[in-house]
Amino acid sequence: MKLTISDLYDLDHTMAKDYLRQFTYPWEALAGIGDMILSLGAALSEDEYDHPEDGVWVARDAKVYPTAYLGAPCIIGHKTEVRPGAFIRGSALVGDGCVVGNSTELKNVILFDNVQVPHYNYVGDSILGYKSHMGAGSITSNVKSDKLPVVIHNEGEEIETGRKKVGAMLGDYVEVGCNSVLNPGTVIGRDASVYPTSCVRGVVPERCIYKAKGNIAAKKQ
Repeated sequence: MKLTISDLYDLDHTMAKDYLRQFTYPWEALAGIGDMILSLGAALSEDEYDHPEDGVWVARDAKVYPTAYLGAPCIIGHKTEVRPGAFIRGSALVGDGCVVGNSTELKNVILFDNVQVPHYNYVGDSILGYKSHMGAGSITSNVKSDKLPVVIHNEGEEIETGRKKVGAMLGDYVEVGCNSVLNPGTVIGRDASVYPTSCVRGVVPERCIYKAKGNIAAKKQ
């Protein structure tokens, strides 16, 4: 299966491209997201970004509703919309043209450009690729019930992450159906889709449709 950063993402669609190039696998980048945001933010143009408080940068052409909460460190990209009641807890790099919806919570994440998490989503310790979309009520679960370090399950291979908190790694153009749960350490390949109300664990190959456990079909060309 294709699990590397270069397999999953076009790095030209994120401000974090130089940071991500340091790593082989996306979950390796989770530990330093907060520091990376602070470094990027310090170099942003004051003509293009407001700096309403320490550790928070918001593009001047973004729309952030008054009841949204922006916790440091975070960057909100150009023409992104952060809707009423959104809760950005911190360590969130939100790209250009994104939608962070009502009652959506973000924590320790990288959202590439044009990502949509528009309705009642929880996204934690995760990286969402270019133009990926999470349907209403879909969430990333980032901690195992036994609190042990997360393992990536890949066709019989067990890849140790060494982290207790790992959410989901979504490649570019991924579609996640409404009310789905992506279990800790889920990796979804480029241009793959997940049926609504799914419970996903492990790796979904690129350009496939996840219908149910053990039922994954290749997309028709």
